[in-house]
Amino acid sequence: MKKIVLTIFALSLVFSSCEFDKGFEEMNVNPGKAAQIDVANKFASVVLQTSGGRYENWRASLIYQSVMIQHFSSTAGYWSGDRYFRNDGYATSLWDRYYPSAVKEIEDIRAQLTAAGNTGSEMGMTRILRVFIYSRITDLHGDCPYSEAGQGYTNGILKPKYDAQKDIYTGTGGFLQELEEAVAQIGASTTLGASDLVFQGNTTKWKAWGNSMMLRLAMRLSKVDPATSKAWAVKAIGNGTMTSNDHIALIKHTDGPGGINKNGHGEVFDADGNPRMSKTFVDWLKDDPRLPILAARRSDKSTAIADLIGMPNGSTSATVPDTSIYAEPNRNVITKKDVPMVLQTYAEVEFMKAEAAQRGWTAGSAATHYNNGVKAAMQMLSQIYPNAAAITDAEVTAYLALKPYDATKGLQMIGEQYWAATLLNEYEAFSNWRRTGFPVLTPTNDPGNVTGGTIPRRLIWPTGEESTNADNYKAAVAAQGPNNFTTRVWWDKQ
Repeated sequence: MKKIVLTIFALSLVFSSCEFDKGFEEMNVNPGKAAQIDVANKFASVVLQTSGGRYENWRASLIYQSVMIQHFSSTAGYWSGDRYFRNDGYATSLWDRYYPSAVKEIEDIRAQLTAAGNTGSEMGMTRILRVFIYSRITDLHGDCPYSEAGQGYTNGILKPKYDAQKDIYTGTGGFLQELEEAVAQIGASTTLGASDLVFQGNTTKWKAWGNSMMLRLAMRLSKVDPATSKAWAVKAIGNGTMTSNDHIALIKHTDGPGGINKNGHGEVFDADGNPRMSKTFVDWLKDDPRLPILAARRSDKSTAIADLIGMPNGSTSATVPDTSIYAEPNRNVITKKDVPMVLQTYAEVEFMKAEAAQRGWTAGSAATHYNNGVKAAMQMLSQIYPNAAAITDAEVTAYLALKPYDATKGLQMIGEQYWAATLLNEYEAFSNWRRTGFPVLTPTNDPGNVTGGTIPRRLIWPTGEESTNADNYKAAVAAQGPNNFTTRVWWDKQ
């Protein structure tokens, strides 16, 4: 851990001099950047960029996705996602930050490793992280620059084309192929060591994460292409996914010295007292031992179950003038600036295995995987958050006895548990909700909404792309549909 902290401290010196510009011509060109920086330092840097800073975590993750899927709610008008308002700068914040930082950095690392002839663990780990980065972008926005992205300096591509999401997932060089090849490249060790802020150089865990990501992205296709979804899901499971909470993919953070070293969500909650726990979420968590860990009453920080009331989504300062009676995220546990940022959990993997079994794709027991997922989701909290109380085996057993797996509504139960387990992993929660339709959510219907009273299906592309990358932007609109919140991405087609 000491080595990790020292690595993060060193990186703060690098980030303190960085400025990120918008527009692909600007964000793809970095004439001052040469290959003098060691890959290990670059890798630590790109991991922190992947976790994200306060800017994009506040806007894309929390202000939009967390309230759209009713984990949280807010009466503040600038929390645009709660009432489906359009704020272009907020809705495009992940794109605006990822392309000039995480994307450009990961492409630079890949090019440097290629030039050095590295086809081992370091390249495999880089390819897995690269897939994760682009998966966030395409899942949120749809078609996007992929095959030509981040190559302004290395290959002179200033106006990258938008690749079709279908190709990004299933084409040559697409996510699923990349993950299969990446896992095969990873050996018994890596030179990255403490610069690997995800698994601290543990290549066994990297291989398990690569296969778990393959399972996640395979399941993403269950609605649009069930046959391909099944084939890759079965392959991922057979190759070996996460097997315990010790395999959770997360990025460790410290409370400084620089902003990038801190948990971006933690920075938001430190500055913004507006968000409350959604009534939808709190009501669902009744009789669940996770509730007093995740929530506390705003007025006095009480975690007594009777004191934890969720605020309805769509509330305004006129309809709810006093929000202090409602529960907020537990600031002593889950929203601190030095807690990890979670990328994927073992609980998610067990729920996906339960779904695969429920669909008849695998021979495993859906109920067993469901129970494993619930237990992992409950007990991972004390492993991720140092201040979280440990949930005992007895508490898990009591909960499962109260709410046993019912195959007649299996997909719903799995989807709801997945939603609960992905609190503060809002990119994944929003994606899985769109894919499965669970939990069934009642939309808000503010007079100012731009969706016709339906929950958004995507976030928009930056409108600046119309001028800086006009031809490719127009082609993307023609292929995918209007640049609004209700156009569905490829895997979300009805």
